[in-house]
Amino acid sequence: MRAYLILLGGVGSLLLAGCAIPRAGGAKAGLVLAEEIDPVGSASAYGQFLAGQAAINQGESASAAFYFGKAAGLDPGPDQGLLTTRTFTAALLAGDIAKAAANAPYGPDADKSIRHLGALVRGVEAMASGAPKLARTVLTGPDSGAPNEPAAALLTPFAAAAAGDMEGSIVLPVIKAEPIAQFFANLDQGKLFERARRYDEAETAFRALIAKGDPGGIASLNLGEMLERRGRSTDAAAIYNSAIAAKKGDVELQAARARVQAHGSAPPAQPLKTAAAEALIAPATALLIDKQQEIALAYLRLALRLDPTRDEAWMLVGDILSTNNDEAGARVAYLKVRTGSSQYIGARTKLAWSYQSAKDQDTALTLARETLAQKPDDQDALVTLADLLRADERFDESAKVLDGLIGPKPESANWRLLYMRAVDLEESGRWTEAERDLQIALKLRPDEPELLNFLGYSWIDRGVRLPEAMAMVQKAVTLEPQSGAMIDSLGWGYYRMGAYATAVASLESAVVLEPGDPDVNNHLGDAYWRVGRKIEAAFQWRRVLTLDPPAKLRAEAETKLASGLDAPPVAPVVASK
Repeated sequence: MRAYLILLGGVGSLLLAGCAIPRAGGAKAGLVLAEEIDPVGSASAYGQFLAGQAAINQGESASAAFYFGKAAGLDPGPDQGLLTTRTFTAALLAGDIAKAAANAPYGPDADKSIRHLGALVRGVEAMASGAPKLARTVLTGPDSGAPNEPAAALLTPFAAAAAGDMEGSIVLPVIKAEPIAQFFANLDQGKLFERARRYDEAETAFRALIAKGDPGGIASLNLGEMLERRGRSTDAAAIYNSAIAAKKGDVELQAARARVQAHGSAPPAQPLKTAAAEALIAPATALLIDKQQEIALAYLRLALRLDPTRDEAWMLVGDILSTNNDEAGARVAYLKVRTGSSQYIGARTKLAWSYQSAKDQDTALTLARETLAQKPDDQDALVTLADLLRADERFDESAKVLDGLIGPKPESANWRLLYMRAVDLEESGRWTEAERDLQIALKLRPDEPELLNFLGYSWIDRGVRLPEAMAMVQKAVTLEPQSGAMIDSLGWGYYRMGAYATAVASLESAVVLEPGDPDVNNHLGDAYWRVGRKIEAAFQWRRVLTLDPPAKLRAEAETKLASGLDAPPVAPVVASK
């Protein structure tokens, strides 16, 4: 995805009249709801309305659109407007843009915000269905306006171009008080100048944006690609080199430069619908940053109506639905991302984890292995497989996957890979190897709090090298003062050294930050017992049992609840190197 993570203000918010974020479902699910609510009158307008409302409450926007539409057809009475509006919003969020357009409220009697959104939807549907003149009329007509005016303004030049009005297509929209929206309008003008074969003006438009900073390198990429198409590979390479120097690590710019250096074929110009879809993805992404998920989802659905192959849009749709606990809908979206896309590994990773979170570990691992078969050398795909195996407590298998990534020279590996393998090795009872990985990783990243805490806590828990370990966890806490896990390590260090009162103070702070961590609660219980606060100790150990602890910790807590810590405490350890 290009760098659209910039605020595009003034787009407004969607008045959804109670519609929820959609979840997977259909007419069958809605029919069951209708029959459950109104078994006798489920074919009545009232029954259909109840079914639609129940579908909304369960996030079933597709079903809701079906039943509201059916209710409106059965009872064209005074509630027709409400039913039509609800059909419109439910269909829009479900991605049925044709149905949304057919039910879009318009005219002076309709709610202004919904009417303006309806004009945008009608305009997009007209463009998508091959009626660009109608699209242009709707997008510039009286029903179009704020809060969706910037989006309509970005789409209008593409509608003009599709209608064959080249002169109209290159008229620059003026989007007042919206500098970011204006940036994209200027960018699109450059694309449309090229389409009109006014190449000098296209180059001027792109270079003007580059001179102003070119956020994300978007203008540089567009200019370079146009120059490639014009046979000016040397000039294109210069553009890419300059952009990469300012924005190191940009994958698309680097790929473009590599293509030029390899004398590859120039990429074709975007089809109009694809470019128009991209114009909608920009404000959708900005709305997500602004936490306006419903209108962002609506814009993404519109973009996908124009170009259903926009992988970044499917990714964002999946993310929105997943955030709203619609895992079934999110999975459908992630599955739309194509194998050759730069978004593919990310989509498949999220897809696998959605099944893992649902405790369907077999499907999660199957997906991860299928992804790896498609991309056998992809590091992210390998890491995902290792992570899923670790989540299933298959630590030896996870470590073997990481062995292939780390290779024979761990000193040259990424410290995060060493950290993950250390977790696997430690859980597998191979502490010496885990300790080696952590020490190598710390040489690579001596100020990394997670590494300091992991190795320091491991030494503390084993009662070895305590002075060194305490220095490490104290440094970790200094670097991450709000980390309950790291404060717990420090408190447990004081406990192991016999400084129980000091341990209590640290562990009480840790449990405030990590109230749901069974280990932290267990440690605090032990410290309370040692300072004579036995009732509070028992409370903490009972709390451990409510937090789904591992079997070993559960057994330990149950034993302490039965007999306390009556055995003599472990002698304070002052071991050094």
